[in-house]
Amino acid sequence: MGGGSFLDVCGIEVHYGQAILAVQNVTIEVKQGSVVSLFGANGAGKTTTLKAISKLLGQERGEVTKGEITWRGEAIDRLSASDLVARGIVQVMEGRRVFQQLTVEENLMAGAFVRRPNGAQMAASLEQIYEWFPRLKDRRKSRAGLTSGGEQQMLAIGRALMTKPILVLLDEPSMGLAPIIVQEIFAIIKVMNRENGVSFLIAEQNANLAMKCADYCYILETGTVVMCGEAAELLTRDDIKEFYLGSNKSEASGVGPH
Repeated sequence: MGGGSFLDVCGIEVHYGQAILAVQNVTIEVKQGSVVSLFGANGAGKTTTLKAISKLLGQERGEVTKGEITWRGEAIDRLSASDLVARGIVQVMEGRRVFQQLTVEENLMAGAFVRRPNGAQMAASLEQIYEWFPRLKDRRKSRAGLTSGGEQQMLAIGRALMTKPILVLLDEPSMGLAPIIVQEIFAIIKVMNRENGVSFLIAEQNANLAMKCADYCYILETGTVVMCGEAAELLTRDDIKEFYLGSNKSEASGVGPH
């Protein structure tokens, strides 16, 4: 894990419609080269936190009303979502959002638009994605809407990676997928992190998965960070096992849909 200023979220508070308090006093840090998980039940504030970082709150009348978010030492309050993509932050939204009528390859190429690559650069980027996700190469001429849920999740991640990000924000990547597909996706995430230095901030409901895939983990409840620490250390704690790992047999035995 690298050091220095990378992503810092300092005591943020988020309201929707100036009335609904979604997260309160959330402070997290992502170090360069690390994989960090945000774990919590549905409604805990994971998605809101990611959208606050990626500047996508405005689409839902959300606003950071307190605190500060800095990216590589620069406050992001005056930056747009596209500015952040250009600076290296990209979010993969929950729900496997792809352009249904476009082919798999056209979806991937759309992700590279912000970089305006030439033909050779585009070809090299596509080949890198296909190396990580061989399934996508096999389906590259198929309409994205006709691919499986797992393939669409891979495509959403692959399209984000076409922006050449430094930090990827992943929202519920395991949701609704079969365990074997989830394991495949997270294995690829580890390879991208280890071999290409891509950092990840992953929002995840599956406690076992959230902790096992990460270097560091933050646990959110009702919009507040209630616990954090090195993921390997948290996995050894009896209170964590009892409250977050022991209540769901499918999570305790491995990964799975929820």
